[in-house]
Amino acid sequence: MKLLRVGTAGRERPALLDPDGTLRDLSGLVTDIDGTLLADEHALGRIRSAAEAGDLPALDATGLRTGPPLARIGKIVCVGLNYHDHARETGAEPPSEPVIFFKAPDTVVGPDDTVLVPRGSVKTDWEVELAVVIGRTARYLESAEDGLAHVAGYAVAHDVSEREFQIERGGTWDKGKNCETFNPLGPWLVTADEVPDPQNLSLRLWVNGELKQDGTTAEQIFPVGEVVRYVSQFMTLYPGDVINTGTPAGVAMGHPEPKPYLRAGDVVELEVTGLGRQRQVLAQA
Repeated sequence: MKLLRVGTAGRERPALLDPDGTLRDLSGLVTDIDGTLLADEHALGRIRSAAEAGDLPALDATGLRTGPPLARIGKIVCVGLNYHDHARETGAEPPSEPVIFFKAPDTVVGPDDTVLVPRGSVKTDWEVELAVVIGRTARYLESAEDGLAHVAGYAVAHDVSEREFQIERGGTWDKGKNCETFNPLGPWLVTADEVPDPQNLSLRLWVNGELKQDGTTAEQIFPVGEVVRYVSQFMTLYPGDVINTGTPAGVAMGHPEPKPYLRAGDVVELEVTGLGRQRQVLAQA
């Protein structure tokens, strides 16, 4: 299923995109799309049954904003340097263990919402990523297969980053990762049954119509299942938590000088196979 949330910011309603592209209202069945829903197989089953029976009312999508597909996110765990080609372009050694950092849930905006260039920023960068949404409580998992079994679904994430804040200002990466609007998510949460192999997905990103990133999850150093297993050794993952699994080559930081960092007015578009497409116009904070 392709689950999403539509409406004005803070007042989104749950919806489903059916196979023929019709938007369907879920508000008669569930209050929202969140960790509580994803952990409830009976509720998900009711949605599937209603969709298959044609019982869900259609929504007019004209002028309707698409919000983040997941409400009340618990935490966003991010994996850095998780693509062989991205490590090469930045001159970094491939890590022996996943590099972990966090984004605050309040960085999440809708897939087509405005992204703000922080005040004082000169190195705002783009990163298309596969986001993993957890559906079952995960602690001390024993295998990558078990990791995949705890995934509810997948989404497109844009891990917007400010490289000076991240790398040149001391301390952890978090300063360059947690500026407002720095995690557009969606348009859809695609349930795991529709993504049989998360290591066979193409990721692409364009800036002002020019293709900048064109990668594949087959290049991941640590595959999705292993990432979930690894993270569960250090923290408990709950339904509704999100993992951003890294970006392929092609970020601005990896370009020769002068590096083409983002400015107000730039347009970024990105997509992941089967998970939908985002479009953001940048503005000054």
